[in-house]
Amino acid sequence: MAADPTISPAEYIRAHIRTVPDWPAAGIQFRDITPLLSNPRVFRVLIDQFVHRYFNVRPSAIAGLDARGFIIGSVVAYELNIGFVPIRKKGKLPFSTLEETYELEYGSATVEMHTDAVRPGDRVVLIDDLIATGGTMLAGLRLLRRLGAEVLEGAAIVDLPELKGSARLREAGLDLFTLVDFAGH
Repeated sequence: MAADPTISPAEYIRAHIRTVPDWPAAGIQFRDITPLLSNPRVFRVLIDQFVHRYFNVRPSAIAGLDARGFIIGSVVAYELNIGFVPIRKKGKLPFSTLEETYELEYGSATVEMHTDAVRPGDRVVLIDDLIATGGTMLAGLRLLRRLGAEVLEGAAIVDLPELKGSARLREAGLDLFTLVDFAGH
């Protein structure tokens, strides 16, 4: 799809998100961002939306959630000339860590961050590819706050508002910026 000057960047990005029905389970409409990453023009438009938003805000760091938040977050951090903080699944970081467990539909999961990843007063943007139930981003928010960081905003490409994750995050005091939303799951 060629760039169309009559559509917004959000519409352009939405047009490149693939929906995969019944994955990973029946009834789920999986929003696949890999087409955004494989097309250099679309990837540039995507990254520019975040870079332009945070250019004058001047965060200290971008914190990205494992794993697709690493892809977007590290490039945005590079473009802003600031540090990148990975928030990883449990057992993946080699140094002293803090951990936060959160509930999934069936069970729980844990994410970790190095204890020296941020300092009190650091201004951080927390980024992931998608907000569904909000559990992962909420766990990342708690980790950053435990280390004294000021989380300026949570950011994602996609919001699935019917799953109520964005509402949960706002209730926790996190401002959100998302590029597109999709109805349903």
